[in-house]
Amino acid sequence: MKLSHIAKSLKFIRHGSVKQQMNRIQFDNTASRFVIVGILNTFVGTVIMLICYNGFGMSYWWASITNYFLTSILSYFLNKKYTFKYNKDYKKSLLRFALNIIVCYIFAYGVAKPLTLWIFSESGKIIRENIALLTGTVLFIILNYLGQKYYAFNKNK
Repeated sequence: MKLSHIAKSLKFIRHGSVKQQMNRIQFDNTASRFVIVGILNTFVGTVIMLICYNGFGMSYWWASITNYFLTSILSYFLNKKYTFKYNKDYKKSLLRFALNIIVCYIFAYGVAKPLTLWIFSESGKIIRENIALLTGTVLFIILNYLGQKYYAFNKNK
């Protein structure tokens, strides 16, 4: 390899590629921290939701709403400080966070229940609704990460 090729490669790395790689690493770091916070939140929330549904006899919607209301409080503080290291105006981020949670919740659980009830139409109601709750949880996690990263705690907004 000629010296001029090496120089061009180093120049390319210095000006463009390294910045792009650093952005990817930053994404990976927030994703891994979100997973850690999410594991805690998902475990606590799923237990709350299933106890509300199976133990207290709450409806599908009330069990999932209770879960998301309680665990969203914990999620806001952990993701703001630990995951996204967001230190700007808390009022703006809290409003965006709440809006993100509401939109993700309505979409995830609104899609999960009819889809699951249709796919598992031969199963009993309790089994179908438990599967729907868990399906809604998975959809919510994916949408919530994207919403928090690019909307609620976006440092450029």
